[in-house]
Amino acid sequence: MLLVRPETRAQYPNSIFLDRPSGHTEVSVHVDTKFTGNVDVLWVAVKTHQLVTAIDTIQSGNLGIATIIPLLNGIEHVALLRARFGNATVVPGTIAVEAERTSPSHIIQRSPFVRLALSAAGERRLEGIDAKFRHFGFTCEFHSDEMSMLWSKLAFLAPFALASTAADKNIGEIRGDRKWDAQLESAVGEACDVAGADGATVSREQILTTLKSLPATMRSSMQKDVAAGRTSEVDAIGGAIVRAGRRFGIDVPTTRKLIANIEERASNHLQ
Repeated sequence: MLLVRPETRAQYPNSIFLDRPSGHTEVSVHVDTKFTGNVDVLWVAVKTHQLVTAIDTIQSGNLGIATIIPLLNGIEHVALLRARFGNATVVPGTIAVEAERTSPSHIIQRSPFVRLALSAAGERRLEGIDAKFRHFGFTCEFHSDEMSMLWSKLAFLAPFALASTAADKNIGEIRGDRKWDAQLESAVGEACDVAGADGATVSREQILTTLKSLPATMRSSMQKDVAAGRTSEVDAIGGAIVRAGRRFGIDVPTTRKLIANIEERASNHLQ
């Protein structure tokens, strides 16, 4: 079942089309605008700025949901969802993939990989789900340390998304530009410092190695959103690091500078 906003229902056929490096897939779905309950897993895959509106469609008094798995960027959404639906129901997850939706029913996966990480808090309830995802070419792992799982994604994503959007360059162009590469590495260091202060274990060296291994043409979804004049997730991704840094007394000047550059680009685009 695909839950969508009432004003967009007419745009969705009863199928989703996915183009991946490994081929084309079509899946039949039931599209609805109201959550009727009684599902095993509710996957939350909206943009972070759409989350509050999305969860308002769910009546917390009559859930009928065994597990809610958010795959949003950032870290702050987990506390919001757990405050609304309870700690046990919400199983945090992260996903790493370059994909874009070219129409409501058509999705293109551009990266050769999809990496899914889920909190081990839901491993027993989700028994077998990792095998199903691996069957479709995903890397899927359960993590016992939720905080480290979430921060590892954010400490990788934020520098990449912020630098690529501020520069309007793909990762290969950033790595080939001394100025932007230095800002990318500085932002990684800032994110890792804040993550460590928040109790997470993240590896700066591993993140930098992963960034170097990305396909040279890879672009961030934030970069694509700003270029298209859409609302971006700069606050949920970059702002989360700034706010967490402020809590722990850690300044993140490179992150703040990249955010300011993006906000200026977005403002100029709208004018």
